[in-house]
Parts: sequence; structure tokens; C-alpha cells
Amino acid sequence: MNAVTATRRAADLEIVIPAYNEAERLPRTLEATAAFLARQPWDVRIVVVDNGSVDDTAEVARRVAARWAGTVEIEVIGCSTKGKGAAVARGLSTSTARFVGFMDADLSTPVETLTAAMYHLQMGAGAVIASRHAPGAAFAEPQPLGRRVGGAAFRALSRSLVPGVHDSQCGFKFFSRELVVRALEECRVTNFAFDVELLRRVRQAGGDIVEVPVTWTDDARSTFHPVRDGIPSFLAVLQLHAA
Repeated sequence: MNAVTATRRAADLEIVIPAYNEAERLPRTLEATAAFLARQPWDVRIVVVDNGSVDDTAEVARRVAARWAGTVEIEVIGCSTKGKGAAVARGLSTSTARFVGFMDADLSTPVETLTAAMYHLQMGAGAVIASRHAPGAAFAEPQPLGRRVGGAAFRALSRSLVPGVHDSQCGFKFFSRELVVRALEECRVTNFAFDVELLRRVRQAGGDIVEVPVTWTDDARSTFHPVRDGIPSFLAVLQLHAA
């Protein structure tokens, strides 16, 4: 993926939230994240990447941004290329922050995980990712059987691409910006398999990956569809094996 010229001011940390038709869930996530960040010592910004939504995603994000103006900066940008990977790459590649990463719009990973992420990044880690399957991790509620089976198969298929990583798909990943920008230059996947390729490229660029176990809350309203998204993601991982 080609990097996009950065336009935002520098910061300690930038949090990218990819959003497609998230008008219902996004306000709660933004409010909780902003409330947490307001208590932290970091110079930080939230960037919502509207991935071609046809609902009021961008408008509700701007309303929350107005409420937090002067306390926590929230910016809304667009991405016309479809796919979570494309939206995340758009946000990461336009950052000028020292550290940058992304989290899901449903806040399935506790926002407090940012504390551990910043600690490890400041200690020199190239990437810090939340994990639902590393030792010490847990699910607040069991996932549906279909999601568990599909997830296990995907992890098995991806394991050799990112050895030692228990969970490549948890939607909470943060990086040294300079490292992730280099990795993005080699990324081609734009669907839900984007995470696997990104972690693989981060490793190839010389970065180590720290996994942080979390208690994860499954959201039944997830935008991931097993057939529409799952099959292309499996095919993308197979293509990465062949590359």
C-alpha cells in the first residue's frame, strides 16, 4: 500500500478507529476512549476513518468531537477504498505521531489496554497487540460456535506467517510509526486478513511484537460476516503463503 502524505500535527499517540456504518456503536466508544485519554499524560489524538458509510457515522463522530474539543482531539477522515485494511492503512499512513495504532469501533478490547501498549512501545517494542488467546487472556462471554471454529481454523492457517503470535486478529494493535509506515509500503491486503500481512511485514521490517492478554467482550453486532468476509480472508492468507 502506498503511504499518503501526512497532514496532521505530531503527537505522542494517535488512535485510528476504522468505521463502516457505525453510527450506533461509535459514540459510546468515542466517549469512553476520550474520557480515558483525558486522564493520561500523553499528547494524543483519535482519528475516525469513515470507510464509505451510508449512515451517519461521520456526523455522530463530529458531534462527539465537538463535545471534547479542547480536551481530547478527535478528527474524522474518509477512505473511499473498501475494506477494514484500507481504512486502517489510510489512518496509519497519514499519521505524524510517535506511536500509532488502531482499535475496533465496538470497544471489545478494554480501552485501559492502552496503558500497557504505551509502556511497551516506550520501552522499545515495535508493535503491541491485544490477544484473546495468549496465556492470561479471557472472554467475558463465550463466542458463538461458528465464530470459534472459524477463528481456530484461521489462526492455524496464519500461524506460520506470524510465528509465536497467538492472536493476529484482535482489533487492537499499536506500533512505532516509523516502523509501521515501512511495513505498510509492502502491504497489499485490504480485507480482514490485513492484520496478518501487517504483522508479517512489521517482523520483516525488524520490529518485535509484544502480545498483551485481555478480557475480550464479543459484540453480536460485529460487522464481520463469516461468508462475505471470511472466505476472502482465508483466500488472502493462502496467497500470502504463496508469496
